[in-house]
Amino acid sequence: MAAAGAVHPGRVRLLNPIKTPPPPSPGSPAGPVVYWMFRDQRSRDNWALIHAIHLANHSSAPIAVAFNLFHRFLNAHARQLGFMLRSLILLRLRLHELGIPFFLFRGDAVDTIPKFLCECGASALVTDFSPLRSVREWKAEICERVGERVRVYEVDAHNVVPVWVASNKLEYSAKTIRAKIQRVLPEYLVEFPEISKPDLEWGLEDPKEIDWEELVAEVLREGGEVPEIEWCEPGEDAAMEALMGAKEGFLTRRLKNYSTDRNNPLKPRALSGLSPYLHFGQISAQRCALEARKLKNSHPQAVETFLEELIVRRELADNFCYYQPHYDSFLGAWDWARRTLMDHAADKREHLYTRDELEKAKTADLLWNASQLEMVHHGKMHGFMRMYWAKKILEWTSGPEEALAIALYLNDKYEIDGRDPSGYVGCMWSICGVHDQGWKERAVFGKIRYMNYAGCKRKFDVDGYIAHVKSLVVRSNKRKAENAKSPMPKISRT
Repeated sequence: MAAAGAVHPGRVRLLNPIKTPPPPSPGSPAGPVVYWMFRDQRSRDNWALIHAIHLANHSSAPIAVAFNLFHRFLNAHARQLGFMLRSLILLRLRLHELGIPFFLFRGDAVDTIPKFLCECGASALVTDFSPLRSVREWKAEICERVGERVRVYEVDAHNVVPVWVASNKLEYSAKTIRAKIQRVLPEYLVEFPEISKPDLEWGLEDPKEIDWEELVAEVLREGGEVPEIEWCEPGEDAAMEALMGAKEGFLTRRLKNYSTDRNNPLKPRALSGLSPYLHFGQISAQRCALEARKLKNSHPQAVETFLEELIVRRELADNFCYYQPHYDSFLGAWDWARRTLMDHAADKREHLYTRDELEKAKTADLLWNASQLEMVHHGKMHGFMRMYWAKKILEWTSGPEEALAIALYLNDKYEIDGRDPSGYVGCMWSICGVHDQGWKERAVFGKIRYMNYAGCKRKFDVDGYIAHVKSLVVRSNKRKAENAKSPMPKISRT
C-alpha cells in the first residue's frame, strides 16, 4: 500500500527505467517536476497531480503543470475544443491558488514538452495514461528525446483500477474482466488525500500570458462547422454539480431511476450526464464511484448498475484500446466476426447511402434520422440509440470497413465525448461484434447482433422520440441564429 499522501505504486509506471538514474534521496535538491496534463484535466482527485507533488516534495523541487494544445487533435471541432479550453481557463486559476504554474504550449508535444524540460532543467516528467496509439507514440518519442536526463512516469488517474493492473491481456468481454477488477477494487477504490500546496515555490520563469479570448475565438472560427453546446457547462465545479448538486445532481436527484430507465431514449434524465466530464478528465471516475457507493443501501440496484457502467464497462474499453492496436479498424474484430461479416459483405442491401447522406440524416428511416440529428444538434446521442444508429450504418453501406469508418467519423465529429475508447468500442461492438457473441445468422449482419425498427418500437415510443429530437433541433437552430447576431461573450483573464 502507498504511504499517506502518496499514490499506490501499482498506479505508477516508470517509462524509461533502464538508463535512468534512481530518484534523489529525501532533502536532496533536484530539478523541477513537470506534470504533462493531457487526459485528466483537473486539480481535484487527480492521482497524477498528487504523484507529481509527492515527487517534488520528496526531492525538494518545484513543480509545474504543462498542457500541450494540439491543432484539431483527432479532428476535434469547436464543440470539443471550446468545452476543453473553457475548462482550462478555470483549471489554471485553481492551480494558481495551489501555487502551481500552468504552462500552455501549442504544436507537437514531442517538440514542446522536451524543449520545456530542457529549458527548466527538469528532473522528472509525470504524464497521464491514455491507451490511444498517438498518445503512446508521443510518450515513446519523448522518452527517446530526454534520454537519461529526465525520469518519465505514467500515472493511470483515469481508471479506478489501472489498466495494466486490471489485466495483462486483451479481455474477451465484460464477464472476463469483471472478476479481475473486483478482486483488486478494494485496494484501489480508496479516498483521495487532500492536495495541498507544494513545499517549494516555482522560482523559475513564469508562464507567458495567455490570450484566452483570442484562443477560444480561433478555435470557434476553425472548428465552427460543429458549434459548441450550451447544456453542459465545462469545469471541475460544474462536473461536481452534475454529480451531486442539490438541485439537479445525478446522485442526489436522479440515481434511483438509473437501472430501470437508462435505456429509454425518452427519459434522458435517467442518465448520469457525466460522460463529457469523464472524457475530458474534469471529474474523476473514482470520485463518482466513491460518492455512489455511499448510496448503496438506499438504491442498491441503481448503484450496482451505475458502478458496472462506470468501472467495468469503461475500463473494458480502455483494455481493448490498450491491448488491441487495431481498436478502430475492422482488423481489430474477433476472427469469428470478421469471417461472418466477410461472408455476407456482398449481400444485397435494401438501401445504400453515402457518408454525406448519412451525415445530413437523409435516409428513409425517420428514427435513424432523429438519432443522427440528436447527435449533430445536441452533441450527445442517447446510448441506446447509438447502438441502433451504428448497426443501421452497417446495413446501409458497402461493407463493414466502410460502415466502421463512417460511424467513427460521425461519432468523433459530433459527440462531445467523441475520440474516446468508449466511443471506439461502442462502434466496434455494434458493427464488429467486439465484446459480444455470435447470434442467429442473417443477411448482411451474418452472426453480428441485429437491431431493427420494430424492436425499438416495442421498447419505447418511437414517435415520441422523433418529436423530442425535432424540438431539440428547433431550439438548436434558434440558438445558432441568436449567437450569429451577438458577439462572443468576454472571457475573464483574472
